[in-house]
Amino acid sequence: MTFRLSTLSTLTLVLLSGAVMAGPREDLLAGYASAAASANPGFAGLDPARGKALHEGHFTGGKPDTPSCTSCHALDTRKSGQTPTGKSIDPVAVSASPKRYSDPAKVEKWFKRNCNEVLGRECTPLEKGDWLSYMISQ
Repeated sequence: MTFRLSTLSTLTLVLLSGAVMAGPREDLLAGYASAAASANPGFAGLDPARGKALHEGHFTGGKPDTPSCTSCHALDTRKSGQTPTGKSIDPVAVSASPKRYSDPAKVEKWFKRNCNEVLGRECTPLEKGDWLSYMISQ
C-alpha cells in the first residue's frame, strides 16, 4: 500500500510539474497578455484572428517597400518568404518551422525591426501576442 501511494504521489508530482512548466512561446504569450491587460482593463485575451489580420493587413506608416508583413513573409505562413533584397526567409508558422519563437530575445529583436518597417512604430503587446498566437496556431 505504501509503495502504491508513493508511486502515485510521485507520478502526480511529475505530471503537475509538467503542467506548470511553460515553454518560451507560452512565456512570451503570457507576458504579452499580461502587458495587454495592464494597458487595457477590457482585455479579453489574445486572438489569432486579429493576428492574421495584422499579418495580412496593409499599412502606410512604415517603409514604402514593406507595407505588410506579407511583403517579406508569405501570405501562406507555412511557406518561405523573401526579403526585398532576395534573401529567403523561413516560414513563420510553427508547424513549418518548429524551432521558431523559442528564443525570446530573437523574437523581440524581430518584432522591433519588422514592426518599425511595416507599421512605422513598435508593435503593442496585444499586437505581438495576437500575431504570435496566430503563428503558433498555423
